[in-house]
Amino acid sequence: MSTLTYLKSFFKDKDVASVTPTSKFCIRRVCRPIDFSRDQVIVEYGAGTGVFANYLLPKITPGSRLILFETNELLFNKLREIDDPRVSLFDQSVEFVTDLLQDELIGRTDYIISGIPFSFLDEQSKTSVLQQSVDLLKEGGKFLAYQTSGHLKEPLRNAFGNLKTGWEWRNIPPMTVYEAEKRSREVTDQG
Repeated sequence: MSTLTYLKSFFKDKDVASVTPTSKFCIRRVCRPIDFSRDQVIVEYGAGTGVFANYLLPKITPGSRLILFETNELLFNKLREIDDPRVSLFDQSVEFVTDLLQDELIGRTDYIISGIPFSFLDEQSKTSVLQQSVDLLKEGGKFLAYQTSGHLKEPLRNAFGNLKTGWEWRNIPPMTVYEAEKRSREVTDQG
């Protein structure tokens, strides 16, 4: 059912970048840095049909929170089927993420997972989303993204001052996987 929902969305919505949900291999690769042993606040940009949520929910603690953003109506309706009090849903664009989330989450988010197609955003929007992501994360928090190309390397380095990249070939299409950490200015400037 998820693949059919993606196909419908792909043909109707120019902002949907894939015809299939993210593979289990890519999900595991992106989520590798997450510490599941303690309460976490995780925000996902472009939650699709909830494949990351379905992976994360059995692993995160009862005190954790999962905040999902999805602007596509078909995909958002699929997310509404998730019945878990730890989940919050937003059908607005992450271009306004710091305005949409409660003040107590700004600077206190542990992880941001992002599958939104940054290549579809103009430079100003891309820079704004990444800067808001830095603001949203707590020190030591991580921005974990997957994209169809390496186009996000420079913007992430500019926003975070650091970056690790890898590939996940067992996905359709293959994905570049990114990990950037919010660090104090002193640490960022030195490293």
